[in-house]
Amino acid sequence: MKKTIHKKLNELQSTAISGNDISSSCLYVSALTILYAGQYAWISLGVVAIVLFMFRKIYGEVVGAIPLNGGAYNVLLNTSTKRLASLAATLTVLSYMATAVISASEGMHYLHGIFEGLNVTIATIVVLSIFTGLAILGIGESAIVAVIIFIIHLASLSLLVVTSLWYILNNGLDTFTINWHLPIGVGNITTALFLGFSAAMLGISGFESSANFVEEQEQGVFPKTLRNMWAIVSFFNPVIALLLIAIIPLAEVGEHKESLLAYLGHTTGGSWLSSLISIDAVLVLCGAVLTSFVGVSGLLNRMTLDRILPNYFLKQNKRGSNYRIIISFLILCLSVLFATSGHLESLAGVYTFSFLAVMALFGLGNLLLKFKRKKLPRPEKARGIVVVIAIGFIVAAFIGNMELNIESFYTFIKYLIPALIFISIMLNRTFIIQLLIDGLEYFYTPLRRMVVLSNRYLSKLHVKINSQEFVFFTKGDDIAVLNKVMQYVQDNETTKKLKVVNINSDGISNTLLINDLKVLDRAYPEIDIEFIELKGEFGPEIIDQLSEKWNIPKNFMFIGSPGDRFSFRVSELGGVRLIM
Repeated sequence: MKKTIHKKLNELQSTAISGNDISSSCLYVSALTILYAGQYAWISLGVVAIVLFMFRKIYGEVVGAIPLNGGAYNVLLNTSTKRLASLAATLTVLSYMATAVISASEGMHYLHGIFEGLNVTIATIVVLSIFTGLAILGIGESAIVAVIIFIIHLASLSLLVVTSLWYILNNGLDTFTINWHLPIGVGNITTALFLGFSAAMLGISGFESSANFVEEQEQGVFPKTLRNMWAIVSFFNPVIALLLIAIIPLAEVGEHKESLLAYLGHTTGGSWLSSLISIDAVLVLCGAVLTSFVGVSGLLNRMTLDRILPNYFLKQNKRGSNYRIIISFLILCLSVLFATSGHLESLAGVYTFSFLAVMALFGLGNLLLKFKRKKLPRPEKARGIVVVIAIGFIVAAFIGNMELNIESFYTFIKYLIPALIFISIMLNRTFIIQLLIDGLEYFYTPLRRMVVLSNRYLSKLHVKINSQEFVFFTKGDDIAVLNKVMQYVQDNETTKKLKVVNINSDGISNTLLINDLKVLDRAYPEIDIEFIELKGEFGPEIIDQLSEKWNIPKNFMFIGSPGDRFSFRVSELGGVRLIM
């Protein structure tokens, strides 16, 4: 069967897909930050820009070392266990779900300000459905729409900044002076800056999206998307907050918090600019919906390949899109919309705490990468102390948001627990199947016929899952390393057979290795160890040959961390996992 070749995304397309989410933050984060930090809001937003600068290298190091889809899930899968990686994935999906629903609903609220007869709930459903269809058409078509929205948004924000500066030039800084000398409403300056910073951290949601579809990007594009998103947020968010303080009395901010930039446009340029900002808000918030669909598609596809989700989701259309994942995500979004009756505050808790937790886990993944994968080549490195400081800022923002709205945190927990239960069931499905088999056997006598049929089906299913073979490529590692490999396979995979393969090009004897494997075979009786010695050079070609010959997917082939002299990038090995 002919393999579908996808055109990779360039810098503008990749930046637009992720940038629409993060750059839309200025539509709401300025008002939120001013409400808590008052005249010092621009400082809080400046601190957020510094935190984001730290995460540029954190993300750059991780994705540069392991350039595969999945973001935080990917790095934790390759440095820790499936359980921790699945937690990161669950949080990411919750964040995308909340982002899609909130962005679609907020966009329709802006549109309702222009067309008062608009039914916001129905319009939200229509927007989610449209972008579902666009995502099914393929990432190339999605990128075209994202670029158009992105350019319009940057042009609109730039025009708003220029118009506001012209307004200040003609009207002076009297409003700024009055606002600057107002008393702080939340205690002292430190408290105001902390709460403002916590609220302002909403402004970087979306920064993690680019890592979830890195395999769709051209080589070298990913670090550029991080740079571009950081530059946009670092400029527009503090500058717009400063302009608001210089033009709008702080007492009026709360009255117009849902459409503050449109109000700024009306004040500085008139109704035409207000309408333009409202239309731009509709477009860019819809662009954030698209970001959610693209990001979740890449993440859930990777999770399915790793057998965390059912293989049902791997089905693709002629354009190479995982349409079952996309449609399932739409159903999840619609169910949440109806369950909350469109109450955005309920979803805000899921949105805020999910992405903050994902950012913290990504930082943890970076530290694990430094500790466990020291030899793995990477284009750039973040200093360990910088990573720790960055994680500290995220934890502070998490605590700050709990202080701002503890009810939102409880809502987040209510959504998180069912999601984790589902993932736990998938990770432990063989154990659950075995329990069902045992339970059916217990009631064998009164329900003989049903037990026979059910037991036959479940036994076949149990055997099928455990019959999957795995491969570990060894360079002739000592028994301590091989023992760690066996521990990893035993703890993280469901299999009864492991092929240990040595690609020998030097004719070196493997007598010691064979003896070590015999010892491990006795130590792990539940796993059959088969040693295979092949002549040749280790690389993508021989991996492809063995994968096809043995009918073993590359996701189920493992290697240790390659050194600096390794001839290939990890991404060129087709998804082979690092477990040592």
